[in-house]
Amino acid sequence: MALLGRIGRLFRGFLSLFISGLEEANPEALMEAARQDFRDKMTSYNLALAKMAGVAERLKSQVKHKATRAQDLERRILANHRAGNMDLAGSLARELQELKADLTTDTSELQETEEAYQANLRQAKVAQKDFEEKVRRLETQLSQVKIKEAQAEAATALSGVAFKVGDLGDTMKTVEEVLQKRYEVSAGKARVAKDMVNMDQVQEKESERKALEQTALAEFLANQGVQAAPVADAPAKAKEIGPKEG
Repeated sequence: MALLGRIGRLFRGFLSLFISGLEEANPEALMEAARQDFRDKMTSYNLALAKMAGVAERLKSQVKHKATRAQDLERRILANHRAGNMDLAGSLARELQELKADLTTDTSELQETEEAYQANLRQAKVAQKDFEEKVRRLETQLSQVKIKEAQAEAATALSGVAFKVGDLGDTMKTVEEVLQKRYEVSAGKARVAKDMVNMDQVQEKESERKALEQTALAEFLANQGVQAAPVADAPAKAKEIGPKEG
């Protein structure tokens, strides 16, 4: 028996270590299990609250009914008393007395039930809020832990690598040469494109455009009866060289 007990304790110890390892490796699963457990408890709590609320509603109905019944009895007692029906008035008065006693009890029970319901409702709301705050704190803590673990992992990875900027010298030089070649090719193409532009033709088209614009303006002003402003004298022609023709 002692041997079996020792084996049982050893098995429970191994199982506890195994479960602890799973918990440490999966804190998200633990949090989800806690959420589900809280939801289950809140469901049971809400069912109990619903029953208490049902009792309160039943008591409200009873109090309302008995209050209406008491008013009716009071009217009947007065009516029979005026009519001289003293025995019936007395019987009704006795019934009213018992009814009012029941009404007092029901009203007291209703108040106690309502107070208990409200107190338990507040407790449920406080528990809900407290649980949500704890979940938020744990989520924040979990996020911070993951960040630190990532930083530690990155630091470990970097510490295991012998890294020097000079090791990239050949690669950087190759990149520089490639970029220089691309620049030279692009600059050459731009130079050729620029040299191939006929500037004389461009200037002729510009002069022609301006002349057409002025002609259009003159026609418009003439149609409107407006005298066009005098055009500045064109620059004198360059003096021709050589003998004049006869």
